[in-house]
Amino acid sequence: MKQYAFGNQTQSFTPSSTSSKSHGIKIRPLLDDGRDVSIVYNGLLAHAGAQTIYLHAGYGGNWQNVYDHRMEKTSEGWQCTINMEQEDLYFCFKDSANNWDNNNGKNWNYRSKGTNNRTH
Repeated sequence: MKQYAFGNQTQSFTPSSTSSKSHGIKIRPLLDDGRDVSIVYNGLLAHAGAQTIYLHAGYGGNWQNVYDHRMEKTSEGWQCTINMEQEDLYFCFKDSANNWDNNNGKNWNYRSKGTNNRTH
């Protein structure tokens, strides 16, 4: 059954609260301010044998700058690094067959202590 990415409730993470064992998610800040984070996913899609997993992420409650980050399979699970553009990252996961793990429609949220402002 396919689930969709956008919901109105989230499970939140902060730099001091960075894992959800029940959903197989770990978030590790790479800097003290939490602006660069490593996200490790070992949840539903990983256990279902997905060959490719993407972190589907956007910023703010209305999901700005949405992007699918291809995750790398590691010994800990599927992993990618995000450079925070805004303080609130909203995310869920999907595989290459377009199956979703979105926390039963609630998605997840990580709030950093700062952002990496990019100039274009």
